[in-house]
This record gives sequence, C-alpha cells and structure tokens, in this order.
Amino acid sequence: MEKINDFYQHIFQKQLEVQDMPSNTRIADWAKHVLHLLFPEKHAATFLNVEDVRKAFGEAEEELLALLQKTKACSHCDNRLIAREFFESLPDIYQIMLTDAQAIMEGDPAAKSIREVIRVYPGFTAICMYRIAHQLWLADVPLIPRILTEHAHSKTGIDIHPGARIGTYLYIDHGTGLVIGETSIIGDHVKLYQGVTLGALSVEKSMANTQRHPIIEDYVIIYAGATILGGQTVIGHHSVIGGNVWLTSSIDPYTTVYHQPNSKFIDSKPLA
Repeated sequence: MEKINDFYQHIFQKQLEVQDMPSNTRIADWAKHVLHLLFPEKHAATFLNVEDVRKAFGEAEEELLALLQKTKACSHCDNRLIAREFFESLPDIYQIMLTDAQAIMEGDPAAKSIREVIRVYPGFTAICMYRIAHQLWLADVPLIPRILTEHAHSKTGIDIHPGARIGTYLYIDHGTGLVIGETSIIGDHVKLYQGVTLGALSVEKSMANTQRHPIIEDYVIIYAGATILGGQTVIGHHSVIGGNVWLTSSIDPYTTVYHQPNSKFIDSKPLA
C-alpha cells in the first residue's frame, strides 16, 4: 500500500511541476488557421473587405501571443516581439511557400493547377508547416516548432525537423517516409521523392549542436528510398541520386549515382 501511495504522490507532484502549456491540438489549429488565411484555396473565406483580412491576421497574432505566454518554457522570451516579428515576416514566408507550390506544379505531370497543389498535396502541406515552424525556431521558441512539424508528420508521413535550412522551390512528390534531419541544409530547386532520408551518420548525444546531416546543393534530384547520411556529406549541385542509393560521402556537382540491383528474371509461362 505504501508503494502505491508513493506512486500516486509522485504523479501528483509531476502535475504540479509540469509546464503549463496549451494542448498540441490548439497549437496545430493555430498554424492551420494561419495557412487558411494565407491560402483561401484550403478553406472557405468569409472576408468582405481588406479590413476583415487585417483583423483576421491580428487575431491570429494575438493567439500566437497567448500560446507563447501560456508556455512556461517561453517565460524568458519577449513573447510580444516574437509574435509581432513572426507576422511581419509572414509576407516573405508566403512568397517562399508559393515557390514550393510552383515547383510541385511544374514537376508533377499529374498536377492540374496551383490550386490543386495547395489544396490536396501532402508535400505542400508539410513544407508549409515546416516554414511556419522554422520561423519560430529561428526566434528560439521552445517546443512549439517541434509540435507543429510532428503534427504535419502525423498527417502526411513527411518528417521535416524545424531546424533544417531549406531554400526555395522545394519539390516533394508523394513524400511518405521522407525524413529531413535537424541540421540538414537544402538549396534551391531540390526535388525529393518518397522514402528519402537525410540523416546523421551517428546518433550519439554528444553530437548535439553539430552539423550531423547532409548538405544538398541547388538543383539536386533524390529519388525514392535513397539514404544520405553525415554532416560532412555534400551532394554537389545538379546531381541526381537514384532510388535506394546509400551515400555517406560527398559527390561532385553534375554527378549521377545509381544503385545497380542484382535481379534475376524467371520465365513463369505455363507449360504446354
């Protein structure tokens, strides 16, 4: 009996000490609302004039401020400044998101319109959530950026760490199983297919705050199932990495790397 009472006391004490933080759902809903404001294609808009738009973004800024203020880990932050600077940066973030939509539209023959890309493509949704989370990451906001990208991960199967540095015109086709690690650096006009991993060669805790993930230069294409590991691995610009390739060393620009399978073909025609 004493053991179980001690256990209950332990749980109670944790409740007293736990960070007072809004639910993951509320945090994700805020980011989704911002995306709906940016892209009416995702959600029916009810704005009657520009003042309605201004008011809606103002309310979203106040909600971000409330989220920050309710997060004890943000007690050291200048929360009002963070919220204001985030929304001041939103026009630039929006323009970068448009380049991502354009990259998908131009790269996928199945895409019929930008509106279709914005509304239904999971790759675009994951990229947008990452763009929002990354801006908060740059402001040293704790935990919230990870909550946002993990929400996108759970919905799309695309795992992008908010600390990754990603250029413009990112193209993600399908994307299920795609992993982009925290210190990855990705240039402009990069194409990534499903199952690609940009990971660390070692996962030792002592390597925190070091360059652990690859650098992908401009105009690189990485096909499905490829794995590229290591903070010293640089994929030169205009290179093509074939499906299922495993790379732990750098390659020069304009290089094509492919996996050559050892396949056997058996004649399965029925006997006469």
